[in-house]
Amino acid sequence: MYQLLRQIARTGIVTEPAPQADESLRQIEQRLSEAVLKHFGRSLAIRHVDAGSCNGCELEIHAANGPHYNLERLGVRFVASPRHADLLLVTGPVSRHMETALRRTYDATPEPKLVVAIGDCGCTGGIFGESYASCGRVANVIPVDVAVPGCPPTPVAIMQGILTAATSRS
Repeated sequence: MYQLLRQIARTGIVTEPAPQADESLRQIEQRLSEAVLKHFGRSLAIRHVDAGSCNGCELEIHAANGPHYNLERLGVRFVASPRHADLLLVTGPVSRHMETALRRTYDATPEPKLVVAIGDCGCTGGIFGESYASCGRVANVIPVDVAVPGCPPTPVAIMQGILTAATSRS
């Protein structure tokens, strides 16, 4: 036990520093908040659909909704039902087992609906591509309005994708 405590004292703190808010993040936050108010007149309701991902993108989505980026204060909230959603946030390559569920979720979302594909797998099929077990990218199953590449994309890139989708709404 003593050796372990001595090693901990020698090593010190090894966590990475907290991210610092820069000017580009502040501008995206301001533009996103204004777009939500202008185009939706209330909060933007998002339904997240995991269509077969490795959960790397989900971690970044949770980070974007966490205390540092805090999407909730910008008027963006996640909902449990597609019937209450304005936007679908889809991650991962669409597995054959999720194809029908994704189509049903898309059909249950009221018009006008927006779809954002998150990550390389959602945008291009990633390393999985199209196979007997995978339909490939999200656009092969439902129409996609905005694609956010990255493996996984940063929370700022996800926020930028949501902003692009929100401002593209007519």
